[in-house]
Amino acid sequence: MNILYNSRDPEDKAPFGTIEASAPCRIRVRIPRDCGAYRAVLTGEGLEAELIRDGEEGLYDRFTGTLMVSEPGLYFYHFHIWDRNGDYDLFRAGETTNIGEGDLWQVSVLPEGWSVPEDFRGAVYYQIFPDRFEKEGDCDLTEKLGPYTVQPFAEFCPATRDASDFAGGNLRGIVKRLDYIAGLGVKVIYLNPIFMAASNHRYDTADYTRVDPMLGTEEDLRVLFDAAHARGIRVVLDGVFSHTGKNSVYFDALGVFGGGAVSKGPESPYYKWYNFIDFPHEYEAWWGIESLPNVNELEPSYREYILGPEGVAAKWLRLGADGYRLDVADELPDEFIAELRARVRAVKPEAVVIGEVWEDASTKEAYGVRRRYFTGGELDGVINYPFRTAILNFASGTDGGEALRDTVETLAENYPAGALDCTMTILGNHDTERIGTILPDRNARRAAAFLQFTLPGSPVIYYGDEAGLCGGRDPMNRLPFPWGREDRELQDLYRELARLKNGNPALRVGDIRFLEAGDGVVRFTRTGGGQTVECGVTLAEGRFWVR
Repeated sequence: MNILYNSRDPEDKAPFGTIEASAPCRIRVRIPRDCGAYRAVLTGEGLEAELIRDGEEGLYDRFTGTLMVSEPGLYFYHFHIWDRNGDYDLFRAGETTNIGEGDLWQVSVLPEGWSVPEDFRGAVYYQIFPDRFEKEGDCDLTEKLGPYTVQPFAEFCPATRDASDFAGGNLRGIVKRLDYIAGLGVKVIYLNPIFMAASNHRYDTADYTRVDPMLGTEEDLRVLFDAAHARGIRVVLDGVFSHTGKNSVYFDALGVFGGGAVSKGPESPYYKWYNFIDFPHEYEAWWGIESLPNVNELEPSYREYILGPEGVAAKWLRLGADGYRLDVADELPDEFIAELRARVRAVKPEAVVIGEVWEDASTKEAYGVRRRYFTGGELDGVINYPFRTAILNFASGTDGGEALRDTVETLAENYPAGALDCTMTILGNHDTERIGTILPDRNARRAAAFLQFTLPGSPVIYYGDEAGLCGGRDPMNRLPFPWGREDRELQDLYRELARLKNGNPALRVGDIRFLEAGDGVVRFTRTGGGQTVECGVTLAEGRFWVR
């Protein structure tokens, strides 16, 4: 008989998952009575809780105690038990236990009062790569950074990854299609970068304070915000703060602007933003890409420029933005992210901050530092790449459902409930192959979309996926939206899934309990908001349901 303890079972650990600092957490272990156990202690670095024998359950003695931790942080623990034969350590072995060796249990302790914006929990997102969504009219390109070429929008077809090749999509084009987006059931639009830059992807920021001329003007952006809000849709911007462009106001390697770190040297107000190894030609760059010089986010002048009361983050929130998705959040210092979230909350308390993190964000380490995205109260959510991998593996038949269940239960345990609800669940985006290319089988693609919308989190429709747009990695995952050639049946599916998500509190904010996972079948319940619904997928039959 094993000693019984499962941190995912509310009978053994309550509350489930993360806990707040200074809040009690009940821990219960059941030990076979014939062991003669008389003492049990939960122990770990910075943790200790005495468990007292307080009853019997069948052939087991029950030991119960209270864990209370005053300091937020990520903690790991095991048990030490004494019985008539001596003492030993008890470790985790999957959902059961093992004496002497095994894994540690994990618990994240959150700052007191930690919360997320309620309206973003379980919200349906629509991601737009602005150059490729829609074009309406012509923009003034007088100050557009070159070199660049513009192909006719409807005929655009990139032959290479040439970042100077534009289709000419703009902000007025997005406004033109807002009724379509609202009709899908979308509650949040996430825009890839829109600020002045040389490239079509605009991750090489040239000026944080200006809209890129190819997209339009600041007034065009204000109109977009207002028109989206009038339809009950929020707009989240891409915050690219780990690096700038080489051809930018700040670095100015080409001397276009006249006051940057390279063109003006140490006299430039931006000189200290960059780490020069051998001025001006050798410097730290993002992933060694010389066109993307890294910035020192802890440089006081940079922090003030981005995060100050009148800084970049505040400027666009005041214009109408509803939050930021932080590009490569693991390359931004914890102090920077925490200060940014504080500024966002100060300017617009209901705005959101989402981080691009590709792994389990609760245990993420970057550059030798354990990150504090949740335990430091830094992020409201992240991009849910682990769910994406699990869903695609199941839908493609690589996994029968067991790995999907484990991934979902692991993140549900490791993430704060609010953060899991705000986490953006993707099937594809501008960095990956499109879902239609990964899953050419129609039933598999439909099953993947169903899981994306019914599992915890905020489902993200990458523009065109709902219309049947396919494509491999960049540049083929960034083709123009196929207006007039949409897959109507697929669009109807996404509308129905969004209707389900929006209309059922349990699907937006409920917890999850698996009833079955294996052999191509998954069934689970979502409970929340006074409601319980059962969801299921039978892959072989191409069948899925909510009841």
